[in-house]
Amino acid sequence: MVLVAVFGAALLVAVLLSGLAARTVLSTSFLFLVGGALVSDGFLGLIHITPDSEIVAVTADLALFAVLFTDGMHVSLPKLRANWRNPARALGLGMPLAFVFMALITHFLVGLDWTTSFLVGAVLAPTDPVFASAIVGRREVPAKLRQLLNVESGINDGLALPVVLILIAAAGPTADSAEASAGKIALELLLGLVFGVALPLLVNGLVRFRLLGAEPKLQPLLPLATGIILYAVCHLTHANPYLAAFSAGAALVHVSPEAKESFEPLGEALAELAKFAALLVFGALLTPQLFGDLSFGGYVAVVLAIVLIRPASLLLSLIGTSLSRKEKLVAAWFGPKGFASVVYGLLVLQSGIPQAEEAFTLIAVCIAFSIIAHSSTDVPIARAFDVDELAGIPSGREDADPHAKVPRADART
Repeated sequence: MVLVAVFGAALLVAVLLSGLAARTVLSTSFLFLVGGALVSDGFLGLIHITPDSEIVAVTADLALFAVLFTDGMHVSLPKLRANWRNPARALGLGMPLAFVFMALITHFLVGLDWTTSFLVGAVLAPTDPVFASAIVGRREVPAKLRQLLNVESGINDGLALPVVLILIAAAGPTADSAEASAGKIALELLLGLVFGVALPLLVNGLVRFRLLGAEPKLQPLLPLATGIILYAVCHLTHANPYLAAFSAGAALVHVSPEAKESFEPLGEALAELAKFAALLVFGALLTPQLFGDLSFGGYVAVVLAIVLIRPASLLLSLIGTSLSRKEKLVAAWFGPKGFASVVYGLLVLQSGIPQAEEAFTLIAVCIAFSIIAHSSTDVPIARAFDVDELAGIPSGREDADPHAKVPRADART
């Protein structure tokens, strides 16, 4: 109950400061992260959470699922078909480059063995939709850039998971089972995709029966019920819940655009609550001992992961695209690590591989630094595009009405 009270207090403070956060580099995400750290064993000792506590895995899992489900609803399939090249480059070239570069610096700077180093690279390669939403939700940002970051961050979690699981199998005492794990993982991904597409189609078919249908005030609960059932089915069948969540959101908005309109306010609020709860819990893991356990080489690797590896990897993948120089730089910088990496990092910690604790420490510190860096720079980045528009400089936005005033986001995450 202490954790509930702390969450309520943190939520109240975040709401009261949200207006200030919308105008400055102050971040509500940062507030929850710091709040969790302050009430943990490392400081005030009000709550006692360890990396193997069930609440850590559950809150991170729920937050990632909720955000992927709502982010999937922002994917326009016609626009994606017309502008698929940039996300494909980021996923097909930028992500593998980040994976390899991170593995190299982990091996040479931190001293982990090659398999564990590549495992760390796989965990930290995907960008996170929870924190990418801080910028893709802002209308000041050009549509092509928003779509690139949204699709990339929504899909790369599912792409990284099979690599993470295979490398865990290869690094552990059952390394010879990696080939068998690959087949199992492929099946889980396929099931996630099938469930994610089939369930919204089934629900949409039921709604169209003459005797069935939801009254207006209950319509937002239809997508919510779909998401809850999907989450349960995925965990009961071991289907990939993250790929299922993203594909379900995209399928739902494609077959029923009115569902997005009715569910969006509720969905965004629930996703924010799940995110804040997971941030508070993750913050409780950030004790002084955790930061003290990371070597100097580890801190160098963390800084390089944020300021060099992601930017360089994506810039290389976007060479020759139609994005402007500013859009490429923003996309390259805004590659936050978050709940996907938290969930995968916990899998590493609980796997029992020889260097699991060292790998998790590096992953956790990198996530913490990334949250602080990226959640504190979305306002200046968004305003950079807005200033250009006000100055009369074309922004390349495909969905903008030149005679309409672009609304600002009311709050930031």
